[in-house]
Parts: sequence; structure tokens; C-alpha cells
Amino acid sequence: MLQNIENVDTPFLWVDLDRMEENIASLSAYFRDRKLNWRPHTKGIKIPEISKMALEAGASGITCAKLSEAEIMAESGIGNILIANQVVGTSKLERLCNLAEKIKVIVAVDDYGIAVQMANAAKLKHVSIGVLVEVNVGMDRAGVEPGLKTLDYCKSIIGLDGLDFEGLMAWEGHAAGITNSVEKKETITESLRSLIDTVNMLEKEKIQLNIISGAGSATYQISTDFNIYTEIQAGGAIFTDQAYKSWGAETQPSLFVRSSITSRPTEKRVITDAGFKSLPGWIAKPLPLNLNELENVSMSSEHGILTLKDENTTLMVGDKIDYQVGYGDATVFLHDTIYGLRNQKLKKEWSIQGRGKTT
Repeated sequence: MLQNIENVDTPFLWVDLDRMEENIASLSAYFRDRKLNWRPHTKGIKIPEISKMALEAGASGITCAKLSEAEIMAESGIGNILIANQVVGTSKLERLCNLAEKIKVIVAVDDYGIAVQMANAAKLKHVSIGVLVEVNVGMDRAGVEPGLKTLDYCKSIIGLDGLDFEGLMAWEGHAAGITNSVEKKETITESLRSLIDTVNMLEKEKIQLNIISGAGSATYQISTDFNIYTEIQAGGAIFTDQAYKSWGAETQPSLFVRSSITSRPTEKRVITDAGFKSLPGWIAKPLPLNLNELENVSMSSEHGILTLKDENTTLMVGDKIDYQVGYGDATVFLHDTIYGLRNQKLKKEWSIQGRGKTT
């Protein structure tokens, strides 16, 4: 039986179920209307039940950042997973093959030697692993350079027994945090032109691309206009946080940390029990709700320090303050549980099964 939310010790992580469900519905409708598959990234969700809600709303599959995340999702019954990352190492390749025995799994590749090792491991297990060639469209993280280098790499791995070449993956993530709309569109345009040119080059060589996967919650509203992606990985907008709002997300913030006031040293200073160990602010600062103007919000490891612009004598030790999460991916990772509230009544209690899954 679910406990009364008032009895849950702070700080705790909670999600507004109505808002989250509206976000899922609006994202699904957006991509459905554009005849695009939606494969939400779950690196910041980490809960199979919420991932299944997206699938029930029309998502074609899910995306994970790490093999261990995919293993958790597969154990829950999710059967179509893209690992948008390189899987490297003998032990991990064996785990990947074990996963491929149970579900449809696709992984990103950008190295010939690893592709050969993966193919050999798959042959030994009598499985087939789907691969997407990651193309570097400007983020300068992983990926093969666009154009001829991608063409040559694709030719080198197509036909490797044990691998199913599915297509390409790209991520214009270097544009995500650009707040100037003109500059952001120009950056995405430059990135996706390189991807379009690469796709045209591959198609001239009769290379079949079943999937072109990419974009994210901070770019899809521009990226989908280019009609190059076949599936979109936007998942952060399911929760939406301060970072995504600053990056232009139109979905509603649904993820919060509830804290308690533990000290009132002065009439302008409020101390809470939510510090950066439960509420990190390194990409975007958490936003305390229902307070008058704030002069500053800062965190130490176990304390939130709120400096008010005006004196306040009504806030008392023991009162609760909700913070809108700054960056959901980093925040969810720090908690064991997410509480699902509807009209401030506790309706769900989810263990964060993906916590600590970094391998």
C-alpha cells in the first residue's frame, strides 16, 4: 500500500503524472503527424515502467546510453532497443550477444576493428546484431566524419557475418544549448546538410539505409524540418527540466525535488536539506517554486541556500519547498526512487532501476 506523501522523508524526487503523461502524448503526436518513428532516449528516465508508457503511446522502441541500461530495460520486457553508443571490450560484447538472443538490439559503431570483433562474437553466439554507423555532424564526440569517410566505413562493414547494417545515426548536440534561435537554426542547418550530403552519397552507391536516427529534445523542432531523420531520439522532454526549458523545449516541467527548510539564519536566508548530492545544478540551476524574487540559489553537498531579495518571516523551519529540477539526467541518477503524484496525491512509487548502470 502506498504511503501518504507527507510521510516521505525529504529530500525526495517526484514527478507530476499529469504533466508527464501530457508530455508523452504531445511528443508522440508530434512525430506521428510527421510520419516519423519516435525512439525516446531513456538515459534520464531509467525506469522501465515510464519507458513502457512511451511505447504504449506509440514509440517504436527506446534508446539507451549504455549496455547495462539496455539490459535493465530488456529484463522488463522491452524488446526493441538502440544503444546509441559504442560497445567496446570482450566482456561487453559477450553481454551484447546475450542481449541479442532475447531482443532486437541495435548499437552505434564507428571503428572497423570493433565491428569485426562484434561480428565474430555474434557468430559464436549464432545471433545477429543491428548496427548504425555514427556520423560526426559537428559535435566532435564520437562518429565517423561525414562524406567519403562514412561511405568507405559503411562499405567496410556491410556484409560482415553477424552484423545487420541498418543505417546511420547522428546527433547535432552541439546546437542544443544555443539560446539564440537564428544561430541555433544555422548551426543545425550546417550539421544536417553534411548528413544529407552523406546520405545522398550512400544512396548513389545503392547502400540501403533502413534507419537514420538522431536529434533530441532540444533540437527536434528544427531538425525534423529537414526530412532526413527516420526516427527521433528525443526523451528528455518526457520529464523536461530547467535546462531543456532554457533550450527551447515546449513541453511542461514535470520533475521536482521536494525539500524541507532546516534553518532560517536570517530573514533573507532559507536553508533546505537538498544540496547538490540530491539536486545538482551544474548544467542548469534548480528553480525553487512559489517563492518571491530570489537574489541567489546555491548548493553545498547537503544544503540548499536560498537568498531572498526581501525579508520573509512566514517561511518556517519544517516547511516544504519544491525545486524544479535543473538537469534531469544528473538528478535522477542520484536517487533510489521516484514518487508519482497526481494532484499532490501519491499514486506511483518507482524504483530507479537504471541507477548506477554505467557499463
